Amino acid sequence: MPIESVSDTARWVAAYRAMETERARGIIRDPYAARLAGDRGRQMAAEMPRSSDAAWSMAVRTAVIDEIVLDLTRGGKVDAVMNLAAGLDARPWRLDLPKTLRWFDVDLPAILQHKTHELRTERPRVAYEAIEADLRDAAIRHAVFSTVARDAERVLVMSEGLLVYLEPNTVAELAADLHAHAAFRWWVFDLISSQVARMVEKSWGERLERANAPFRFAPAEGTGFFTPFGWRETQFRSMMEEGRRLGRDMPKGWFWRTVARVAPADKREAMRRMSGIALLARE
Repeated sequence: MPIESVSDTARWVAAYRAMETERARGIIRDPYAARLAGDRGRQMAAEMPRSSDAAWSMAVRTAVIDEIVLDLTRGGKVDAVMNLAAGLDARPWRLDLPKTLRWFDVDLPAILQHKTHELRTERPRVAYEAIEADLRDAAIRHAVFSTVARDAERVLVMSEGLLVYLEPNTVAELAADLHAHAAFRWWVFDLISSQVARMVEKSWGERLERANAPFRFAPAEGTGFFTPFGWRETQFRSMMEEGRRLGRDMPKGWFWRTVARVAPADKREAMRRMSGIALLARE
């Protein structure tokens, strides 16, 4: 069983970032990913069935969120980033971010200690702080959010690769808790449809279930799920469309595009929203 817990997915994802970095025409460059993933991460990626399906999506997801982070930070729209369940993301070290930016990584102690240890000889490009916290604990979550909101005025919240593992009621609580702080202006995350969740269940369901990491959040209403909690969609970047734009097409992308050309408008829109990156703004 390559993946033994939700925390293991951080090494798994880092391995895909390393693989993309090593590609001659890779769409991201993460010189720290291989070190952070280690042999364990490589093993997970190698042993998961239909590994190539995950490889392209992790690469596209990373590249698109990179673009959004750079756009908001360079444009002066945010003065801080709060990365929830930050995992082994190395953006504070690898992206050309404004030096005045503050970056808060929030995750379980073991994950952040591994990352800071592996990168101890590297210097982040921004003011960086690792906050060890279990976000499942409401009291701890509220304390972390209050601290970050006190120290910054315009925060971009990131939750890459997090929401899909949470129950809908937990996502609802998270959305409400974030909106309770006026400093949290933007929220970027990946989102899948129930159709994609079923595909994942077919390919990886048993392994993820045994690791207590099944996909739980795939709302039928898409980003509309967040509207009652004070968040509105400003961007939805379809993985299918972004992959083609970036030259990293999804497996069987030609098939899905052929189907889309003959499908009714509502079906086409549903297809483009099967998975993507959403950027929300607070109302």
